[in-house]
Amino acid sequence: MPIIEAAPGVPLAYETFGDRSDPAVLLVMGFGAQMISWHEDFCRALAERGRHVIRYDNRDCGLSVKFDDHPVDVGRFIGAVSSGDIPAALAMVPYTLRDMAADGLGLLTALGIERAHVVGSSMGGMIAQTMAVEDPARVLTLTSMMSSTGEPEFGRACAEAQAVLFAAKPADREGCIAAAEREMVWASRKCGSAALLRELAAESYDRCHHPAGVGRQIGAMVLGGSRADALRRLRVPTLVIHGLDDTLIDPSGGRRTAELVPGAELLLIPDMGHDRPRELWPVIIDALAAHTGSPRPTVP
Repeated sequence: MPIIEAAPGVPLAYETFGDRSDPAVLLVMGFGAQMISWHEDFCRALAERGRHVIRYDNRDCGLSVKFDDHPVDVGRFIGAVSSGDIPAALAMVPYTLRDMAADGLGLLTALGIERAHVVGSSMGGMIAQTMAVEDPARVLTLTSMMSSTGEPEFGRACAEAQAVLFAAKPADREGCIAAAEREMVWASRKCGSAALLRELAAESYDRCHHPAGVGRQIGAMVLGGSRADALRRLRVPTLVIHGLDDTLIDPSGGRRTAELVPGAELLLIPDMGHDRPRELWPVIIDALAAHTGSPRPTVP
């Protein structure tokens, strides 16, 4: 697995698919999820549509840099935020969504890519939005998938999904694999698969089990603040994709994102939760291919 410095002291693990001469598409993953959550088959299918696809591990996840010298007690952090003690919460967190957005842009720079289509999922959508806001000249198009704007009244998780998100996971491999089934609470009702959740949990555990990074990523996400004003001023072509079955980030988050960004296209997908079931890949990949440019003609 190649690793490259996106900035001094910030090595990131990444992988590419397709022809480097094709338009670059940077895939940004969400909270606590390694880049393998962008399934290899999904990446190859998108590459076959004439795209140079790049997936990577965010900081504090997978094989990328860890910030273990800054431990975050999630309980204390949530308590500080809930009580309104934002200065105390800020003091616990070593980096922000802006830093994570800079990582993605730095990765592109290190790879010699000046501009790219940026696709972010969940927290990755928040990072992708921040990339477009902070450096729009480098973002050819933005796709914000199953994400929100940072405004607390939009995209709220249902109580059960929120409880699963913040629940402590078992430390052992078998326990982690079994606990992955809890995520069915936000999966597609029709296409969700507990077996696939267990399979991804096993692969992720074996690749890099690093629960300590979760607290720091939560901190960056929760303290990201509202991007509403910045999104209103954004002039990057934007596609918003959201599943109507999503209980982790309610579809109101996607609707609000599309409402704020001038000219944004909104694609609401029935039978899709906070996941990307294989059955819906054709819909998602067709949308991404159309949004990022003319698809390559099919070879007979």
